[in-house]
Formats: sequence, structure tokens, C-alpha cells
Amino acid sequence: MPTEAILPTRQLTVSLEGIGLLGPGFTNWLTGQAILAGQSGYVPQATVLPPSTALPPAERRRAGKAVKLALAIGQEAIVAAGLDPSTLPTVFSSSGGDGYNCHAICETLASVDRRISPTRFHNSVHNAPAGYWGIATGAMLPASVLCGFDASFGTGLLETVTSVVVDNTRSVLIAYDTDYPEPLRSPRPIFDAFGVALVLAPPGGKGSLVEITVSLVTEPPSRLNDENLESLRQSIPAARSLPLLQAIALGKSARVVLDYLDTLRLAVEIAPLLEKSFETVL
Repeated sequence: MPTEAILPTRQLTVSLEGIGLLGPGFTNWLTGQAILAGQSGYVPQATVLPPSTALPPAERRRAGKAVKLALAIGQEAIVAAGLDPSTLPTVFSSSGGDGYNCHAICETLASVDRRISPTRFHNSVHNAPAGYWGIATGAMLPASVLCGFDASFGTGLLETVTSVVVDNTRSVLIAYDTDYPEPLRSPRPIFDAFGVALVLAPPGGKGSLVEITVSLVTEPPSRLNDENLESLRQSIPAARSLPLLQAIALGKSARVVLDYLDTLRLAVEIAPLLEKSFETVL
């Protein structure tokens, strides 16, 4: 039986209320919006991770790249939506953990003294950013932590949309990836950090920017016309979000297809609710 004949026909619709963005050439969503809409040129440059000021000093010193990135984008999206982070369930999605921390642990295990520091160990687990998020925001609501290899953004998006629809409440997607040092970079060539956060809510809210409708399809994923942006999309798993972000930035009704499984993808239809010119936003 052809795959198309057995695809679920259910479509899930939610509202988008806030966006956080940080990555090579992107300092936040405000500047990223202008780049993705073609209002300013894209200039690739290394990601600069801000200090996690919401953390107590001791935890701030221990926070690695993945934690700094997750906190920065999550807080940007929630501030943009005008919400209290302690009241929101979260979905964290990443193709891996803290690559430099993993590298340090491997070096220790390969040395004469194989004792691993407790700080290294607890930062090595995949849900470490979710734990630091709880410390930084005081959030006590459920946090899901997912991994879908190169399709981790699509995996996280589907999980978050589903939880919003099923529970009829807001939820925050925090999708991120950080780079690996050599020799880990050779088998997993992620060259820099990239993250995106989306505050999603049931449709019809006053703070909605757009409505997005998600369904499963077998079409190939959408590509970007800009050569540098397309290279970024393919190089970092969390950057597979770029076609969706570009469609939102353009402020028009659109449809994009995102990576999910080998033979199944996510089709996302974007319906703008607020028409804002860049002269007003910037």
C-alpha cells in the first residue's frame, strides 16, 4: 500500500506568541526577522552566547554552551510573549548534549586518573538544560526532553503542538544544538551553536502572531534560496527550523515542509494574524 494512503489526515492548529533565536549571524529574533525577510543581508559569524544571568552565581559558572543557549532563546521568546516562565510547561529538543563537556569526560576516561567530577557528570546528561531552566525560572511544570538526530526540531515541534492541543494550554519549545570539538567533530560535524524557541498556545489568543497548522506528509523538506542560509540549515539540526522562521518573517500565508522521519515530514501552514511593517518592528 502506498505510504500516502496510510498517512493520518489529522491537522493540529496552534498559535505562536513569541520567538527566540540565536545562532551564526543571528543575535536575536528581531534582527533575524529582518535577515530572513530580505530586509538586511545575512553575514555568517560565530555565535556569541550571553551569560545566564538568571542563574545563581555557582550554577552560572558551571553552565556549558547548551545550557546558556537554551536559557537565552527560551527567555527571549517568553519575554516577547509577555508571560511568566514559571507558569509554562516546556519541551527541550536537541540532537545531542554538551559536546565540549562530553569531550572532557572522554579525555578523563582515557587518562591515568579516571575520576570524573560530579559537575561534569550532571552536565553530561541530555536533560541538563531542562534542570538549569527550572533553577533559573522557578518552573515546576512538566518538561519533556527529546532527541531526534537531524530532525530534532521537527520532533520537538510536533511534541509541543500536540501537548498544546491535547492539554489546551501554552507550551514552550526550546530546540538547540551546540558544536563539538575534535575528534568528535569529524563524525558529527556541527560547527557552531544554533537555537530557536517558540511559545505556542491554543488558537485565538490576543497575543498571537501567527497560527500554524501541522500535518504529516511525504514531500521533501523545504530549502532556502540564500546559499549561506541553506548551508546553515543543513549543517546544524536546530537550523532545520529556518524555512519556518523565514515564512513567519515574511508575514504572509505560506506552507513549508520540515524534516521529521526518513520518509515522513512535517508540513506547516502559516496564517499571519498581525500585519506589522519592518519600519514599525525595527
